[in-house]
Amino acid sequence: MGKKRYKFYEKIPCYLLFFLLIAIVESDVKGSVVIRDGSTDDASVMAKLAKSLVPTPAGWSGNNVCKWPGVSCDSSGRVDSISLIGKSLGGQLPPEINQLSNIQSLNLQNNRLSGPLPPLSDLTSLQDVHLDSNNFTSVPPDFLKGLTNLQHFSIDENPSLPPWTIPDSLTDSPSLTDFSASNANIIGEIPDIFGSLPSLENLRLSYNNITGFLPSSFAKSGIQNLVLNNQKFGLSGRIDVIGSMEQVTQVWIHVNKFSGPISDLSGCINLIDLQLRDNSLTGAIPPSLTNLPKLANVSLQNNIFLGPMPGFKPSVQVSLGNTNHFCNPGPGPCDPQVTLLIEVAGAVGCPMSIAQSWSGNNPCNDWNYITCDAKGSVTVINFAKQNWVGTISPAVANLTGLKQLLMNDNNLTGPIPASLASLTELQIVDVSNNNISGKVPKFRSDVIVKTSSNPFIGKDLPLSPPPGRSSPSSSGGTDNSPSASKDEKHKSSISTWVIVAIVIAGVFLILVVLCLVIYNKKRKGKSKLSRGKEQKLKNGSPKIVNDYGAIPSTASQRSAANSEIYVYDGGNVTIPVELLREATNNFNEENILGRGGFGIVYKGKLHDGTEIAVKRMEASIASNKGLNEFRAEIEVLTKSFIHRDLKPSNVLLGDDMRAKVSDFGLVKNASDGKYSVETRLAGTFGYLAPEYASTGRVTTKIDVFAFGVMLMEILTGRKALDEHLPEDRSHLVPWFKKMVVNKEKILEVLDPTLDPDEETYQSICKVVELAGHCAAREPSQRPDMGHAVNVLAPLVEQWTPTAATGGDSFNIDFNMSLPQALQRWKANDDSTLSEDTYGDYTKRDKNTFSYTKEHQRVM
Repeated sequence: MGKKRYKFYEKIPCYLLFFLLIAIVESDVKGSVVIRDGSTDDASVMAKLAKSLVPTPAGWSGNNVCKWPGVSCDSSGRVDSISLIGKSLGGQLPPEINQLSNIQSLNLQNNRLSGPLPPLSDLTSLQDVHLDSNNFTSVPPDFLKGLTNLQHFSIDENPSLPPWTIPDSLTDSPSLTDFSASNANIIGEIPDIFGSLPSLENLRLSYNNITGFLPSSFAKSGIQNLVLNNQKFGLSGRIDVIGSMEQVTQVWIHVNKFSGPISDLSGCINLIDLQLRDNSLTGAIPPSLTNLPKLANVSLQNNIFLGPMPGFKPSVQVSLGNTNHFCNPGPGPCDPQVTLLIEVAGAVGCPMSIAQSWSGNNPCNDWNYITCDAKGSVTVINFAKQNWVGTISPAVANLTGLKQLLMNDNNLTGPIPASLASLTELQIVDVSNNNISGKVPKFRSDVIVKTSSNPFIGKDLPLSPPPGRSSPSSSGGTDNSPSASKDEKHKSSISTWVIVAIVIAGVFLILVVLCLVIYNKKRKGKSKLSRGKEQKLKNGSPKIVNDYGAIPSTASQRSAANSEIYVYDGGNVTIPVELLREATNNFNEENILGRGGFGIVYKGKLHDGTEIAVKRMEASIASNKGLNEFRAEIEVLTKSFIHRDLKPSNVLLGDDMRAKVSDFGLVKNASDGKYSVETRLAGTFGYLAPEYASTGRVTTKIDVFAFGVMLMEILTGRKALDEHLPEDRSHLVPWFKKMVVNKEKILEVLDPTLDPDEETYQSICKVVELAGHCAAREPSQRPDMGHAVNVLAPLVEQWTPTAATGGDSFNIDFNMSLPQALQRWKANDDSTLSEDTYGDYTKRDKNTFSYTKEHQRVM
C-alpha cells in the first residue's frame, strides 16, 4: 500500500488556519476591514469610566471589575452590563466605552451626566440602552449605526442636547422594540423607515420639535404605542395612516397641527387610547371611531369637527370641548343636505375655512362657499381658486337642486363623477386648471362644462394620496426612488474583501458553532432565572398600563432589573419597592407632597415619565387599625364605594384641572344597594349627613349630601363650617337653604367673584337647585350621583375657559402650573393640618374627627 500523503494545511489546527486567513485578508484589503481586538482590556476602559464619573460609584475599586456594583460580566470575563440607575452621578462618559465589545446592556438613566453622548456605533452585542434624564450636550456622528441587535433604546428628558434628527441608521436594528426620545430636542421629519422595523412596538417622541407628516411606513409597522404629542411647532398633514395601523393600542398626537378629517378607523380594533385634542382636525367624526370595541379614552377638544355629535359607549371617557361645530347639541342625524356637503368637503380635506364657517344644521345660514334658493335648497357650490387638494365627491350628485359646481383652479385629481350628469337642474360644471383625469361624463347639451388645463383629462390614472400623506410607494422604493438609487450605489461600492470574507465564513462557522450552542444554553438559563425574579400578580398575563388607560413604553421599565408595573383588570397593583425608591429619589424630603393620617405622600416619576404619588405608611402607626385603613385606601381604587369624608381638601386637581378624589382611609364598600350601621363615626364636621350623624347609617346618599355641601361652598365662597360667623350663619347648609327659598335671593348668596352674566346666572340657578336637593335632610329626597352628573354635564362645556386671562382676583396666574398656583394660594391661607390623638378621639385636621358612640355625650 502507498504511504498516505497529507497536504500541509491538513496538519495545521483549524483555529490557526482561521487566524492565518484573517491575516491574509488584513494584508490584502489594507484597512477596508475594521477588526475589533478581542483582547481589549475591559478593565482599563472601566477604570477610565470610574475616573470620569463624579462621584466615583460606591464600590468601584479593585482589579476585578466584574465584582463592581452595577457591573456584570459574561463567562469569558468581559463586561456585558453596566447599570447605574438614579445614582446622582455627574461627569462625562469616556469615548472608550465603545471598546466594550461584549456589552449588552447600558443603563445610566436618572443621573446628571453631561458632555457628549457615548459613541455606540458598531457595538453588535448591545441590546438595551437607557440614557434618560441626564444632561448630555452633544450627539456623536453615526451615534446608532451598526447596532444590529439593539432592542430597547431610551433617551427621554435630555433637553440640553443640540438639535438632532432621528437617524436612518435605525434600520440597522431590525429587532428594535422600543425607541423613546421624548424631550430630547429632536428636529426635522420622522424618517419613512418603519417598514424595515417589523419588531417596533413603542415609539415615543413627544415634546420635541419634529415637523412634517406622519410617514406612510407606519402602516407597515407593528407599532402599538405611538406618542408624538406636544411638538414645538407641530406635525401637520392628515392622520389617515393611523387607520392602517391594525396593531396600535395607544395614539397620542395631541398639541400638533394635524388637519383634515379623521379617516376610517374600523381596522384599529385594538385601539384603547386616542388623544387628538389641540390640533386643526375637521370633518365629521366617523362612526368607526365610536364603534371601536376596546376604546376607553378619547380626547377631541380644541378642534373643529362637523356633522353629528358622536355617541360613544358609556364606558368610554370622552372629551369633546366646546369648539366643535356639530349640527345638533346632542347625538342624532344632521339635515340631509348638511350630511352631503360635509362629505363633499371631506373629499378636499375639509379645510379649516370650511369648518370655521359651517356651523349648525342649516347650510343656507351664512355658510361660506354655499348658495341656496328661497326654498332652502343648495344651488351653488363654489370651491373655485382655493388651491385645495383632493377629489370631487360623488355625493354632489345627491344635491338634487344644484345648479352650479365651481371647482376650478385647485389641485384636484381623479375623475368627474359620472353621476353628476343625472342632476336635472345643473347648468355649469367648471373643473378647469386642475389635474382631473378620466373620461368626461355625458352631460345634457345645455350644461356648460369647462375642463381646460387638465393635462390628464381623458386618461385613467391612479388616485393621488390624500393631502398631507406620503405616497404608499415612497416607503417601498422603486427603480427611480431615492432609496433605490441609494441601494444601487451601495451595491456597486461593494469591494472585493466581502468575497474573501464569505470564504472565511465557512471555516469560521465550523469553529464557532459549538461555542454558540453553549452560549445560548447559558443565556437561556440566565433569562429563566431573571424571569423567575419578576414580581407578578396572581391572575393571568401581565398588562403594562399607566394613568388614563395609557400604555407606557416598556423600554425604560425593563432596564430597572425587571421592575415592571403589572396591572390586571379587576385586580390590584404590585410595584417593587426598589422602583418606588428610584421614582421618589429614595423618599427624599424634597419630594414630599403632604402628610396624611397614615403616613407621608411623596411625588415621583417612573422611567417612562409617568408621575405618581406614593403614600408611605409610618411604622409608628402600623397597628391592626392602621393597616386595615391603609389597605382600604389602596383596595378601594378597584371597587362602585362610600367615601364618608368628601370635602374640598380631599379633591385633588391636576394641571389640566381634572379632579380626583383622594384619602380613602374611611371608605366603606357599597354593595348591592345595602346599608350598614356603624358604631364608629368618622368624617368632617359640616359635611356629615344628618342620618349618619344621628344613627350611624351608611349609604351612598351620605356622599351625595357631602357633594351638595361642596357645591354650596363653590357657589358662595364660604366654608361648610365657619366658627368666626354668628351661630345662625356658621353652618352653611341651613343658612344656604334659608337664603335661596326665593330665586330672586340667589344673587345675595353667590360669591361676588362669580359676577355672572344673564346666561351664566341661569346655569348657576340649576346648580343651586341641585345643591339643595343633594343636601336634603332625608336621604330618600337626595338624587343619585348619576342624576347630578346628568345635570352638571351640559354645563361643563359652557363653563370651560376658552383662553387664559393671565390672572384673577386671587392673584393666580393661569399660565402657572397648578402646583405653583396652589403654593401662592396657600401662602394666603391660614388653614393648617395637624395630628393629635387622645384616647379614642383622633383629630385628623381642624374639623375632622373619628370617635366611638360611647363618647358621643362627651364630644
